Amino acid sequence: MHVILGSTGVIGTELAHALAAHQVPVRLVSRQPKHIAGKEELFPADLLRPEEADRAVQGASVVYLTVGLPYQIAVWRRDWPVLMKNVIDACEKHKARLIFFDNVYPLGKVSGWMTEESPIQPCSKKGEARAEIDRMLIAAYEQGRIQGSIARAADFYGITPLAYSYLMVFQPFSQGKSGQWMVNADKRHCFTYVKDGARGMALLGMNTDTDNQIWHLPTDMSAPTGREFIHLAAEVFGAKPKFMTLPPWMFTVLGWFNPIMKEIGEMLYQNEVDYLFDCSKFNKRFGKHATSYRAGMEEIAKELKATSKA
Repeated sequence: MHVILGSTGVIGTELAHALAAHQVPVRLVSRQPKHIAGKEELFPADLLRPEEADRAVQGASVVYLTVGLPYQIAVWRRDWPVLMKNVIDACEKHKARLIFFDNVYPLGKVSGWMTEESPIQPCSKKGEARAEIDRMLIAAYEQGRIQGSIARAADFYGITPLAYSYLMVFQPFSQGKSGQWMVNADKRHCFTYVKDGARGMALLGMNTDTDNQIWHLPTDMSAPTGREFIHLAAEVFGAKPKFMTLPPWMFTVLGWFNPIMKEIGEMLYQNEVDYLFDCSKFNKRFGKHATSYRAGMEEIAKELKATSKA
């Protein structure tokens, strides 16, 4: 039994599709789980309650933690340590492997390529919150309490409002509008295609030799600049490559009226420098699984077009 904790999010949803291809039994866990591939077991649970996390994991051989908490530092500080402790305890009790979907916030500002060997040295409040739960999980692996791995992704792209590339580029271009970019469009930036991230998670779940390690999920490492990314998207969507760059001060002003803009503000360092994500380790173990940016955008454009006609 493969159990997805946080099954209604974009990664959990794509992971369910990826696991269906491996024909393994799947349990979908969230507050209000819904069928995705059609044959999954549904299990409603609040993972902040230890007894519910325990029941959700019971019988699992592999657990994927893909939960996405509200993008608020107060919520992350309050809920992430509790949730992670509950899941680790449940996996230890039921002897389930734990694969955690992570981001690069704990690494802070990295000069050059981010690798699995990059030290945890956050430079933001959200990075500190994520670093705390990473350390909890790494300690559990090192102490032999559980087996599993941390699967990190770069900023992801796909059809999801959680991805700024969707909100600022794909969606407006699909509607014939101008795009936007954050801070500096001339810095290089890697993005993980959500479907690649999910397929990578499934591969880690299916192979025990990957345990007790950090893995960077498959990502196109061509690292286009924001400007190149936008021009490619415009070409794919048949739009004009018009866009405006939003300076840091704008997020400060918008943060006075929109809490999410205020939350984004401290993460803008990721767009002030080259954001380079190395997945060579994954490629060496599994072969190259990253979709090219053009192919990924073509799939997104096709899906958005089909949705608009529905």
